[in-house]
Amino acid sequence: MTKQVVVVDTALVAPSEETPRQPLWLSNLDLAVPRTHTPLVYYYPAPGTGSFAPDRLRAALGAALVPFYPLAGRLGVGPDGRLQIECNSKGALFVVANADLTGADVFDDYEPSSEIRNTFVPLGESGEANNSPISMFQVTFLKCGGVVLGTAIHHAAMDGVGAFQFMQTWSGVARGLDVAEACGPQPFHDRTLLHARRPPCPTSDHFVYSPAFLSGRPRPYVTRIYSVSPKLLADVKSRCAPGVSTYCAVTAHLWRCVCVARGLAPGADTRLSLPANVRHRLRPPLPRTFFGNAVVRDHVTAPVSTVLGAPLGSVAETIKKAVDRVDDAFARSVLDYLELQNAGGKQLSGQAQAQAPREQLVPATDLWAVSWLGMAMYDADFGSGAPRFVAPAQMFGIGTAYMTPRGPDRDDGIAVLISLEPEYLSCFEKVFFYNE
Repeated sequence: MTKQVVVVDTALVAPSEETPRQPLWLSNLDLAVPRTHTPLVYYYPAPGTGSFAPDRLRAALGAALVPFYPLAGRLGVGPDGRLQIECNSKGALFVVANADLTGADVFDDYEPSSEIRNTFVPLGESGEANNSPISMFQVTFLKCGGVVLGTAIHHAAMDGVGAFQFMQTWSGVARGLDVAEACGPQPFHDRTLLHARRPPCPTSDHFVYSPAFLSGRPRPYVTRIYSVSPKLLADVKSRCAPGVSTYCAVTAHLWRCVCVARGLAPGADTRLSLPANVRHRLRPPLPRTFFGNAVVRDHVTAPVSTVLGAPLGSVAETIKKAVDRVDDAFARSVLDYLELQNAGGKQLSGQAQAQAPREQLVPATDLWAVSWLGMAMYDADFGSGAPRFVAPAQMFGIGTAYMTPRGPDRDDGIAVLISLEPEYLSCFEKVFFYNE
C-alpha cells in the first residue's frame, strides 16, 4: 500500500504567534505511558473543494498551536535528568501526500496495522529525548476525492481527552472561527497539580505499573474492528444492574469472550486492566481543560472459573466497583508509587523503557480494556462535516481492546477494536456475537 502514496510536500509548522518558552514539567502519569506517538486516522469521503487545501490547513495549524504550544516542542531532559517538553516552537510536522487508492480500498474492511500507519501517518522517533516533533500530521488525497488525515502525537504530551480537544481547535480554525472561539476555555498546561507528595507515601502496591506486570515476549497478533449492534448492546446491558455503564457491561462481555477464546484453564487467574480519567475524581478536581495525561490504571484479578461461571451482571459489577474506587486517595497513591518506582522520573535508560514500552506486553491470560466512549472523537469538522470514520492506525499490543463511538451520531452505536492472537479470532467472534 505504501508504494501507492506519494509525498508532495513536507514542512514544519510553528505557532503563528510568540508562545511561552519555559520547559514543561511532566508528571509521573506522563512518564508512565508508552513512549511513542499515538497514530490515528480520520476519513472524510467527499470533503468538497477547499476544505482540506494544504495552505488553509497549515495556517489553521499554526494558529491552533498557539494555545497548544507544547505540541510544537520537543522532548528534552532537565538539569535533574527528568524528561520534559522543551517548548521551543520548532514546529509540528505537516505532510501532504497523494494516494492511488480509494476510500473503499482502505475503509470497507478496515484493520489497524503497521501498513496503515506507514501509509497515512508520519513516522518519528519514539522513546526518550530526541529531535523528533511531538506532533505530526499528514493529509492524503485519495483518487476517489476522499481525504485521510493521519495524526501522531507523542503520548507523553497528552491523553485522548487532550488530543481530541486539540483537533476540535484546529478544525474550528480551519472552518473560519478565530482561535479563541474554536478553542473555548484555554488548555491548562501546569502539570505540577499531579506532583507526588513529599515524602511519597503510597497506600498500596500498584502492581499494574510495575515492570513485572508487562513481562513477556511479543507475540503475533491481528486487530479487528467489530460493530456492536443495538440488539447486542441492549442484551448485554439488560443482564446488568441499572447504573452499570456501557463500558462496564461490554467489558464484562469482552473479558468472558477472551477467556473462552483462549481456552484458559478454569483454575488459572486472569487480570483485567482498567483506566480511569481522574480529572473530576481529584479533590480539588483538575481544571476541565487540563492538557496532559490524567488517566490512572487499576486492575481486577479473578479465577477464570469465576469470570465464566458468574452471571454477566456480577462480572460487570466487579468492574464497576474497581473503576469507582479510583478516587483522589487512589490517584495520589499511584503518583507516589510511581515516584518511588522511577526515582522521580530521573531515568532515561533501558529501565525506563521497560516501564513504558512501545508495545504493551500483556500476558496471555489478561485483557486491557480502554474506553473512548464519550470523547469528542468525531468533533473534527474542517469545513465539510464530521469525519465518517475515526480509528487508531495501529494497535501496539496483544490483548488490548478499545471501545469507541461508531460514528459522529450517538445513534450510530459503538465499535470494539481488539488485538488477539490470530488462532483465537474465530472462537472469539462466535462467543462475542452469540445471539446475532
